[in-house]
Parts: sequence; structure tokens; C-alpha cells
Amino acid sequence: MPKQKTHKGLAKRVKVTARGKIKAHKSYAGHLMSCKNAKRRRRVGRPFIIEGMSVKRIKEMLGSNK
Repeated sequence: MPKQKTHKGLAKRVKVTARGKIKAHKSYAGHLMSCKNAKRRRRVGRPFIIEGMSVKRIKEMLGSNK
């Protein structure tokens, strides 16, 4: 059986932390910032930890053994 390939598009967008959590950046931070309030701009600037059922699927796509 062939090896599982890493999904390169996803690998460029997320990182696996030392404890095995998935860290990513929020969307809506690319442009048109003048119409967003300061609280929202701060929030989208920070990375966040992905939780829930999607973590298992993401780790499979990354080929992570953690």
C-alpha cells in the first residue's frame, strides 16, 4: 500500500505545536481593514488553536504522527 502524502496546501497554512495542537491564522485579515473596528482587527491578527472534530482530519492530511 502506498504512503499517505502530505497535503501541501494545508501544510503551508497550519502548524502543529509541540503538544500536537493545530495552530492557524484567522480569515478576513487580508485587506479592507478600515471598515473593521480595532477589536476585530486585533482578533484576526492573532493565530488560534483549531478544536473539535476537524483536528483529526487535519492531522491525517498532514501525515502527522502526533
